[in-house]
Amino acid sequence: MLSKRGGEKLYYSISEVAKITGLEPYVLRYWEKEFDVLKPKKNRGGNRTYTQKDIEIINRIIHLRTQEKLTIAGARKKLMMKKPGEEKATMVSSAKAKTLIGQIKKDIKDLLELFS
Repeated sequence: MLSKRGGEKLYYSISEVAKITGLEPYVLRYWEKEFDVLKPKKNRGGNRTYTQKDIEIINRIIHLRTQEKLTIAGARKKLMMKKPGEEKATMVSSAKAKTLIGQIKKDIKDLLELFS
């Protein structure tokens, strides 16, 4: 079982992150190579362990790719740019909300599987 802090998990597996974000695990692994800011740690068994911050970064990348229609290179460049405080705060807030929604969807799916 993964550690929890105040009811919130500290670490997530790649399959959990895939469910939360709606991405396939191979996309997450590919993005690790493309985005220097996305570097989940690996446990003793070599499995990736994502943090809440990693999931928020993934949601920012999703936003840049889908909403702003940026290429991988464009999204990488925009992530590295210094943002004005308000724009950055809005982007971070949006990513946190998407992360929470994704976690709720995953929990609902898990509960449905449990009771079916």
